[in-house]
Amino acid sequence: MPESTSLRVAVDTPAHTTVGEPLTYLGDVALPAGTLVRVPLGRREVAGVVWSAGEAPDPAMEVEFKHVLHALTSLPPLPQRWLELVEFTASYYQRGIGEVALSVLPPELRKLDDGQVRQRVARLHKALTAVPAAPDVAPQTAPTLSEAQQRVLSELSQAASQAVAPTVMLHGITGSGKTEIYLQAAAKALAAGRQALVLVPEINLTPQLEARFAERFAGRRIVSMHSALTPSQRLRSWLAAHLGLADLVLGTRLAVFASMPRLGLIVVDEEHDSSYKQQEGARYSARDLAIYRGKLEGATVLLGSATPSLETWQRAQEGRYLRLSLPARIGDGALPRVRLVDMNLQPRVKGGAVISPPLLDALNQRIACGDQSLVFLNRRGYAPVLHCGDCGWKSACAHCSVWRVFHKLDRTLRCHHCGYTERVPRACPDCGNLDIAPMGRGTERLEEQLAELLKRPDGTPARIARIDADSTRARGSLEMQLGAVHAGEVDVLVGTQMITKGHDFRRITLVAAVNPDASLFSSDFRAPERLFALLMQAGGRAGRDAAQAERSEMWVQTWHPQHALYAALRGHDFDAFAATQLDERRMAGLPPFSHLALLRAEAKTAEAARGFLQAASRLAEGDAEAAGVTLYQPVPTPIARVADVERMQLLLESPSRQSMQRFLAWWLPQLHHERQARAGHERILRWAVDVDPLAI
Repeated sequence: MPESTSLRVAVDTPAHTTVGEPLTYLGDVALPAGTLVRVPLGRREVAGVVWSAGEAPDPAMEVEFKHVLHALTSLPPLPQRWLELVEFTASYYQRGIGEVALSVLPPELRKLDDGQVRQRVARLHKALTAVPAAPDVAPQTAPTLSEAQQRVLSELSQAASQAVAPTVMLHGITGSGKTEIYLQAAAKALAAGRQALVLVPEINLTPQLEARFAERFAGRRIVSMHSALTPSQRLRSWLAAHLGLADLVLGTRLAVFASMPRLGLIVVDEEHDSSYKQQEGARYSARDLAIYRGKLEGATVLLGSATPSLETWQRAQEGRYLRLSLPARIGDGALPRVRLVDMNLQPRVKGGAVISPPLLDALNQRIACGDQSLVFLNRRGYAPVLHCGDCGWKSACAHCSVWRVFHKLDRTLRCHHCGYTERVPRACPDCGNLDIAPMGRGTERLEEQLAELLKRPDGTPARIARIDADSTRARGSLEMQLGAVHAGEVDVLVGTQMITKGHDFRRITLVAAVNPDASLFSSDFRAPERLFALLMQAGGRAGRDAAQAERSEMWVQTWHPQHALYAALRGHDFDAFAATQLDERRMAGLPPFSHLALLRAEAKTAEAARGFLQAASRLAEGDAEAAGVTLYQPVPTPIARVADVERMQLLLESPSRQSMQRFLAWWLPQLHHERQARAGHERILRWAVDVDPLAI
């Protein structure tokens, strides 16, 4: 009998266990690290990844190890640097190695045996070589570069030639040509025989970026990775990247884990965007992992944004990142002039029309001269709440601590958190009053009001289009509506923030924000940063055609026109805004000058969730203080109840990232035991830690 070899295999163990490290199995051969296998786990057969191979087990040991059942030897093992990336992710975000490793691999891959994988690989090779790739084909002619673009590419090339690959912050105003920098940096990486990974924050931005890269890199193999792909499509893209057949990978945050053996460049477009932070399971930041991966792979990391995150900005100020700038638009086009409409001075309009008379006139003027306008309101539906003026009833959700939104199109009240939906009642459920009315406004109501108020020069209604999560549910609907905008078939585009970033609308000369004030006084310390970025990105949709730049404007309707944020916005002065915010955070001891984590607990009652967090805090007494970590009192989350589950959170703060990590590594295993110990009481349903949370 051949001697068995012990193998450490990463598997996704059940969430309620304390096991996070790879488990030991026996194999007939010493499989290399990174090999995909199937192993028994309890009564199940599950997928796993060989993490390391050991010596033959000691026969004297009383432990009876289970055997590896199958190995996918037809695939090259996952690269060692990929394993290191996953191990770092698991350690930093306090999750199991197997949980992270298996969650970022294509689900379809875990279902196939070695023969099926071999067939998929053969079909992929055949498909990709039916039209042979031509790495030596000259790319599509690049446009003439501006002086600033030439300078940036020169400095980027010099930095990339150093012994240590750089992390670069590319601060470029909207319309300054950042995408051209990405394209040329990718071309240089490909010419050197390396692969390039380009990350974008939103799925709806992937097709247009994919088209730009496909035009430039004719003959190169480009694949996409995002959640809108079918399981089969996702597996095909992953295999092409893993086998080194794909030259370019474009995707959303999950693509940061794409297995790429020749990775030479990572681009993170709109690096400030909160969509890069995963909100379930391992709550990782794809931007931060891209930076770490760049160091592992010796790859240049390019962080691009018109409004960099304050963490990135501060690191560039400290010299930890190379700072490159594109301060002007292509063709020397002007940024849109910002107009603030003081809503305190506007007349009250019967029916509560959301558009002020000056803005309405400006929209009609744009329609008359054939220009397009964009009006955004970051709230979908017809109205955020339906209410009764007689008794005060409001359309609260029975299962969440939020209001159900009134959707007029299908006459429903819909909770945007748990999905609970009912038909609009004919009368007030509490007092029978027939006159129940919408309160507040959403994009559906805004679209309706604009359709009533705006006319084309010939007297016909203006052509209004709405793009939000409700209007783009059907497959292909987003692409169709964007196509209509680009073709000039729309006069006014209404929508949420999904239309304010990344899109290159050539006919839009006016952008209007109708109700942005809510974030000015939020308890969340990051709210002003998000609002400023949103408004700057939105304004950047106007005047992207240099010939129209002189008449491009951004209108902001506000009740607080003297606020410092709007003063910085009027001057398009991100430097001033960032300096003010960083000064405030330095004095308050907030990130990037401290490090945070949130412990969240969910239970059927708020008392049970609070009790668990209080017990967790008691466990840490003394040890937290010694580690330099401060624990605050448990409080409800901003939305305290979702789908009949009560949610509480406990904030941790430390001036040292290392101290926070050491404390969490000691503390969290204690919480697993605490959870089990509470089985006899009213126990919690779930708990999780969020390292570097984006919102508190």
